Amino acid sequence: MLRVICMALMNVIPVVATIFGAAYAVQPAYGIGFSKDIYLWIPVLGNILAVLVIPFVGNLSDKIGRRPCIIVGALGSGLLSFGYLYAISIKSVPLAVVMSLLMWGVVYQGYNAVFSAFYPELFQTRIRVSAMAISQNLGTAITAMLPALFAAVAPPGSQNIPLTVGSIAFGITVIAAVAALSARETYRIHMNDLGKKDAVPVPKEEYDRLREQTLSDTRLAKA
Repeated sequence: MLRVICMALMNVIPVVATIFGAAYAVQPAYGIGFSKDIYLWIPVLGNILAVLVIPFVGNLSDKIGRRPCIIVGALGSGLLSFGYLYAISIKSVPLAVVMSLLMWGVVYQGYNAVFSAFYPELFQTRIRVSAMAISQNLGTAITAMLPALFAAVAPPGSQNIPLTVGSIAFGITVIAAVAALSARETYRIHMNDLGKKDAVPVPKEEYDRLREQTLSDTRLAKA
């Protein structure tokens, strides 16, 4: 459960993109002066892009595993938070929008597209729903306090805001990535064996064959 709590801290990226980033960009006290109307479009565009990216990431996780997608998504979006906040600091609206879409709409989806499958796969059936729900909500609740933390360490008038807030965000994504790295890979584990420490993965060749057969049967059923 601790692993899931740590991985759920990835909610820091939406917090940076839509809460602190918006406050930093539009509040007069910070002196950036972006239009509020522009920032209302960032979550809309980010979610539209995410809808397009998620199926590809989900399919990729079935080929290479859940952990690589989560780790790359965590570290990549954490690093991009520096660029996003820097774009705001130099008052570049186009760059800020592009960086937010890359950070949230694309790279963050390495985590967002996979966690809903990976989390329950870490637990046995008898505790799966409760363990996942409790752990994920605890992690997400922790991130709810981040806007107050960001405002405390980077108030209006302070120096190096992108570096300060970006470092905290990246540090949190590192925690999430390490938690994912410490977990067992689950994508080739039989459903009945999920959550068991002694579970043996299906051989890659057999897994690929079964996956192709399932996809083929699904296509035939839809035809």
